[in-house]
Amino acid sequence: MSDTDTENKRLASLKRLGLLDTPPEERFERLTRIAQQHYQVRTSLFTLLDEDRQWFKSRQGLDVPETPRSLAFCDHAIRQNQIFIIEDASQDPRFRNNPFVLENPRIRFYAGVPVREPSGFKIGTLCIIDDKPRKFCEKDLDVLRTLAVMVEDELERSWLRSDNSEHVSVSHLNRAIHQVQNVFLTSDNERSAFEHMLNDFLALTGSQFGFIGEVLYDDNGSPFLKIGAISNIAWNPEAQALYQEVERQGMIFRNLDNILGKSMVTGELIISNNLPEDPRRGGLPVGHPAINTYIGIPVYSGTTLLGLIGLANRSEGYNRNLANELAPLSQTLGHLIERKRLYEEQRTHRKDIELATNYDALTGLPNRYLLTQLLEQELFEAEQRNGQVSVCLIDLDGFKAINDKHGHLVGDAVLKSVAARLQAAVRPHDIIARSGGDEFVLILRDVADERTYAGILDAMRRPINFQHHVLQVSGSMGVTIYPEDDVSTDLLLRHADQAMYAAKETGKNGFKVFDLESHSSRKARWRVLEQIESGLNQNQMELYYQPKICFHRRTVDGFEALIRWNHPLEGLLSPGDFLQHIEYTEYARTLGNFVIREAVKQILAFSYQGLPYTLSINLSPSHFLCPEFRHDLADALEDCPRELRARLILEILETTTMDNTDAVQENLKACRELGVDISLDDFGTGYSSLDYFRRLPAQEIKIDQSFVKDMLEDTDDRMIVSAIVSLTKSFNRRLVAEGIESADVEKKLIQLGCDLGQGFFYSKPLPLPDALQWAENFRWENRLKT
Repeated sequence: MSDTDTENKRLASLKRLGLLDTPPEERFERLTRIAQQHYQVRTSLFTLLDEDRQWFKSRQGLDVPETPRSLAFCDHAIRQNQIFIIEDASQDPRFRNNPFVLENPRIRFYAGVPVREPSGFKIGTLCIIDDKPRKFCEKDLDVLRTLAVMVEDELERSWLRSDNSEHVSVSHLNRAIHQVQNVFLTSDNERSAFEHMLNDFLALTGSQFGFIGEVLYDDNGSPFLKIGAISNIAWNPEAQALYQEVERQGMIFRNLDNILGKSMVTGELIISNNLPEDPRRGGLPVGHPAINTYIGIPVYSGTTLLGLIGLANRSEGYNRNLANELAPLSQTLGHLIERKRLYEEQRTHRKDIELATNYDALTGLPNRYLLTQLLEQELFEAEQRNGQVSVCLIDLDGFKAINDKHGHLVGDAVLKSVAARLQAAVRPHDIIARSGGDEFVLILRDVADERTYAGILDAMRRPINFQHHVLQVSGSMGVTIYPEDDVSTDLLLRHADQAMYAAKETGKNGFKVFDLESHSSRKARWRVLEQIESGLNQNQMELYYQPKICFHRRTVDGFEALIRWNHPLEGLLSPGDFLQHIEYTEYARTLGNFVIREAVKQILAFSYQGLPYTLSINLSPSHFLCPEFRHDLADALEDCPRELRARLILEILETTTMDNTDAVQENLKACRELGVDISLDDFGTGYSSLDYFRRLPAQEIKIDQSFVKDMLEDTDDRMIVSAIVSLTKSFNRRLVAEGIESADVEKKLIQLGCDLGQGFFYSKPLPLPDALQWAENFRWENRLKT
C-alpha cells in the first residue's frame, strides 16, 4: 500500500470518528488535565490531524483551537512507531526555525504518543509541551503511554457496538489488539507488550494461569520455548526456587515430553479438559497450583511456527471454537514476534555494517571514513569554544622490516600493540584512528605543550614482546594545528602527512609541525586565485615537454607535458608556485581541461607529422575525482581517432587512488573505455594494498623520484626501487623511473629491468619546438654529452 493510500484511509477513519470540530468532552478533558498536572508542563493536548490542520479536541494551557499541520510537531509524532520526544526544540535542526519555537508559545520540550482509532490508524496524539527543555525517563514514557491507551479506550467505546460471540467479546478483543500494538510500537520493552497480551488472553477467556512464549530452535533443530510473559503465581518456597533458576536461565523451557512440548513438536492445537488424567501431563515444578484444564495454541506465520500460547484452569474448559475466536489476537502475537525478529536482524545488520564501514577490523579503531566525520565534528566544537585541534599523523618507522622478517601475523600484533599504547597515551576525549597500513591519526584538543607529541612517541618506542620476539618500532609524526591551519579536513590530513614526511627526512623517530607560512601563506593563495582566471583567459598557460627515453629501443618514446604559467609580472612560474593554491577550487577543473585539450591537440599533431610519440599529462586529484571528469575527457577526445588515444597517458598520484575508491574505480574504468592509458605517478609514496593495486586498471607505474635520486647511496631506496620493479613486472605493467640525474643511476635502472626513464640527465622540460628539436637530435650513444 502506498503512502498516499495509507493517508487517505487514515483520513477516512478520522472522519468516521466524528470528533472533528465538536465541543470539548469531559472524558478527554480529564485525561489532558491529568497529563498537565502529572508532568507539571505548560500545555497538554489531545490532537487530531486532518489534511491541512492540527485540531485540538482537548487542550490545556493553549488558547488557539488549531494550527497548520505543516508546523505541527504532532505531524512528526504520528509518523513514528515510538513516543516522539524533542528535548530542546531550539537545538533541533527540524524545529529550531519553527514559528512556534521562535515565537509564542516558544516550544522547547515536546513528547507525543500516537493515538490510534479502533481499526489501527494513527489519527492524532496525546502530547505534552513546555517552554523549557526537559529530560524524559522510562517511567514517564509508561505514564504518558497509559494515558494514550485510555484515550483509545474512549474512542473504542464510541466505535464498537456489542456483539453476540459465543465466548469472546469482540470489542474487548479489538481493544486488546490495538492496545498491545500501541505498547509494542511505542516502546522498546517487548516484555511489557507480551505481558499486556497475556493479561488480555486471561481476561478474555477467564483463565487462571497462562504464558506466552517464542518457539526457537537449537543447532540440532530441536524446538524450545523462550517465555515472554507468564502468570505471576505465588508458588511455595520449594517451587519458587525452581522458578528463579528457570528465570536466571532466561525463562527457557526445553522439555518436550509433556503437554506443553507436544504443541511445539506437532505444531497442533492441544486441548485437555481433564489434565490430571491426561497421559501428556507432567512438567510442573513441585508446589505449582493444580492445573485441571489446558489449551496450547500454536502461533504461525504462514507455515512457520513462531510461538505458543498456553492457558489453564478455565472453569468451563476449552474448545476449538474458543481458539478460533481468539485467532485475531493470536495472529497479532505472530506479527509482533515477526516484527521483533525483523528488528533484531536489522539491528544486527546495521551494527555489522557500521563496524565494517567505520572501524578498522584489526585494531578496532575508527578508520579513514569515520575519521573524516570525527574530525569535522572536532573542528566545529573547537570553533564553538575558541579552541585548537591538533591533527597528528604517525607513520611507523621500521614496520616494513618487521613484516618482511617475521610475517604478517607478527606485523598485525605490532599494529594492535601500537594502537593500544596510543589509546593509553592520550586523554579519553582525544581520538585515535588507523588511516591505513602502518599510519595512525590522532586528533587532540587544545594541546598546550609540544612535549605532548614527544610523550606519545616515547610511549610507542617501548619494546614489544610477542611470541618470544622482542620487537622495536618508533614513529614519525606530522602535526598541523587548527585554526592556524584553517583549511578543509582533507587538506589538514594532507598537511599533517607532509609534516610527517618532513619528520622522516630529518631522521625519523620524531615529530614536525606543519610550517604553514613556508608552504602556502594565505596571502599567496589569494594572489593566485585572483590572477589565475585572467591567466587562463589571456593564454598565459603553456605546456613544457620533458622527454621520456625507452631503454629497450634506446629512442625517445614520448614526453611528459608539464604546465607553466608565463606570468606577466613574476615570469615563468612552475606548477609548485600555483597548483597547490587552486586545488579543490573551480580553477582546478578549468586548468585540467586546458591541459587535456592541449595534449589531445598535440597527439593529433604528432600523428599528422608522422611522429610516434606518446604524451603524459598530470591530473589534478580534485578534477579527477569530480563527477564531471569523465564527461570532460570524453568531450576532449571526441575528434581523436580511437587508434591514437592510447598515446595519451593520464598520470594519477598513487595517493589519489585511495581518496575515494568507488569514484576512482569508476573514473579509471571510464578512461579505459575511452581508450587512454593510465599511469600511477609517485608510486611508492602511498599505501595501496596489493589487492587494490592488482585491480587498478593502470598500464604504467612511475617510480617516485625521491627513491630514484639516492638509490645508489641509500640502501633502503635501492631496495624499494627493486621491489617496485619486481612488483610491476609481476603484474605486467610498464615501468617509468623519473628523476634520473646520472649515468650510473640509469645503468642500475636498466639492470633492474626498468622500461622508461626521464630526468635532467636527458633534458629538463622544454617549450614544444625545443623539445621536438631535442628529440630529433637524440642519439643514445651521444646522450652523455647532452
